[in-house]
Amino acid sequence: MHKGLHRARIGVRKAGVDYFRGDGSDWPALVALLIAIATIATGTLWHSDWFAPTALVLPVIAGGLLLRPANLLVLYGASACALIVEAALFGPYDEGPDRITPGTVLVVAAVGLFGLLIAQFRSRVGVPWRRGGTMLFDLRERIRVQSKLPKLPQGWHSEMALRPAGGQSFSGDFVVASRTQGGNILEVVLTDVSGKGMDAASRALLLSGAFGGLLGSLPPHGFLPAANGYLLRQDWQEGFATSIHLVLDLESGDYELLSAGHVPALQLSAGTGRWEEKTGEGPLLGVYDGAQFDSVKGTLRPGDVLMMFTDGLVESADRDLAEGMDRLTGEAERYVHGGFAGAAWHLIEAVAKDVNDDRALLLICRDG
Repeated sequence: MHKGLHRARIGVRKAGVDYFRGDGSDWPALVALLIAIATIATGTLWHSDWFAPTALVLPVIAGGLLLRPANLLVLYGASACALIVEAALFGPYDEGPDRITPGTVLVVAAVGLFGLLIAQFRSRVGVPWRRGGTMLFDLRERIRVQSKLPKLPQGWHSEMALRPAGGQSFSGDFVVASRTQGGNILEVVLTDVSGKGMDAASRALLLSGAFGGLLGSLPPHGFLPAANGYLLRQDWQEGFATSIHLVLDLESGDYELLSAGHVPALQLSAGTGRWEEKTGEGPLLGVYDGAQFDSVKGTLRPGDVLMMFTDGLVESADRDLAEGMDRLTGEAERYVHGGFAGAAWHLIEAVAKDVNDDRALLLICRDG
């Protein structure tokens, strides 16, 4: 008996998981909603003050979310029959209160029509509503995982903060990173896809997967040309992106920075206490074939900080790039003496909290 109960529990759990993933049948939901309609109709006939006739919209709404169009029509037929029975037993609506009025019929019918439109749209897309939410969650988590920075050796610190436009969960900014050549080289690519928020999320997911596969598989100078070729092959109507590629030697601190139309990076020199712009030369990704990308070299000495970011952090309609970068370096000065641990998120909050654009900030620090 114990084994039988265990198998039954596993079967129920599997059926529930399949249903909420959109893989299971919707017959159990249809049966439950038909029972709900019968219960509501019985309650209305028994005590209409507690069970209003318009309560039938509740299973109708649930059916629009749970059922396929064919089974949804069965549910609507049952709702119509319940209204007809109630109207026949209560009598004409003008002979007293708690009758089935034309307004009640219109409300239930309008809600049913709206639910049918939603069900037909889901049927054309081919994604049940239960699976649609799971897919969006999976999309967000994949972008987040791919943007995770690898663990750095002792003496180095890195952190990243990402704020999508409008407080959404999806962004057109993303990071891919990898430690190559036995872990001695850190390669990081920060990319800003055209568009923002949900509009750019699907393209950002596709590009982050492709860029993650290219990173470390090609020589550093071959990455941006390959990424440019990949973007051109997509033939998107709005298919350009900016990108900045850091190649950092974790033993010596020497680095090379390549840019594809991206805003400059900023390096803090611990010796002078000044911020210096670092940028390579290169066009936007996805504009034309055969583009060349020239690098700039530098060194991160103990105490130095390299800051990379997207244009949403420093550029907006009411301020230009130079003003935004001055404001960013001014806020960053507060962390020079106390360290930059946890600074990425606070810098975005201080500089571009209410900006309606995707914002990303990446810090690479070498401990003093």
